[in-house]
Amino acid sequence: MSTTTTNETHSDSAKKAAHSFHRILNPPKLGSSTRTQQNIDDGLKKLRRLILVDGIPHAVDPTLRPKIWKILLSVDDLSTERYMAYVSRGPCQYKEKIRNDTFRTLATDRGFKERVREDMLVRLLDAFVWRNHERQESGDGSPTSQLSFTYVQGMNVLAAPFLYTMPSEIEAFYCFARFIEFSCPLYVQQTLEGVHRGLKLLDRCLKIVDPDLFGHLRSKNLSAEIYAFPSVLTLCACTPPLDQVLQLWDFLLAFGVHLNVLCVIAQLLLMRDDIMASTSPMKLLRTFPPLEAQPVIGIAVTLVRDLPAELYDELVKHPYEVR
Repeated sequence: MSTTTTNETHSDSAKKAAHSFHRILNPPKLGSSTRTQQNIDDGLKKLRRLILVDGIPHAVDPTLRPKIWKILLSVDDLSTERYMAYVSRGPCQYKEKIRNDTFRTLATDRGFKERVREDMLVRLLDAFVWRNHERQESGDGSPTSQLSFTYVQGMNVLAAPFLYTMPSEIEAFYCFARFIEFSCPLYVQQTLEGVHRGLKLLDRCLKIVDPDLFGHLRSKNLSAEIYAFPSVLTLCACTPPLDQVLQLWDFLLAFGVHLNVLCVIAQLLLMRDDIMASTSPMKLLRTFPPLEAQPVIGIAVTLVRDLPAELYDELVKHPYEVR
């Protein structure tokens, strides 16, 4: 098959996928009495299935990803007034930590730097700190109100995909805030509790799915804490290219950020032969190869079946369950 024919086939497939997504996102108008929670749940299931099978055809329709991310995160309150009130308070108490990180966020990605200015990232992170300062003062009773949110290491990288993907800074802010507060609140506590739990779980999962690879790494005194910290902390957003990170995040937002641990293992398995042959595997693991989202997702999904139910339950809960 010629390259031209292959490209045409991919293009036709992407257009069909885009049409399928639009049918779910724009169902026939239903009366309030017929649009039940069951309808909504069914729509979400179909959306998740399409993401897994086809991926979001961003190249065909750039409007799809921001719409779908907002649906998956249940973001519908986009108060400009409230965001501007946070911004008007100026730099927060963590301003120096924020500015020490923002200038190097995805620094090697030209496309990101062209679309997302540093001042946008600084403003969003300052606003997030003010938002949670306000919520702590008011004791809002939300599911995460027992947790305190400030600015911590890695938050700048977690904010980056939202600013790059969303049409506006305001949409990026509310998606980021919802994501942090509900999807992985323990990843951004001062102790990075969720990240450290994830690293321990990575070791336990790897020992089960590939005991030889696990044993080889441990024989070199390499635990996940040493080689996988950046990948777990940033949900793989530290591994370029960005377009592949966004495809991986489509999957994580649809099925749960806990699966990032298995996505990191999937990357190890794709490097397995080189790691096993190396007497100094840390040289390979210091910089992971360029991310390939589809193979990584495919492997991660199969790994779920290999884990004992109790271990998988721990994995699911580790980003958010307070012990």
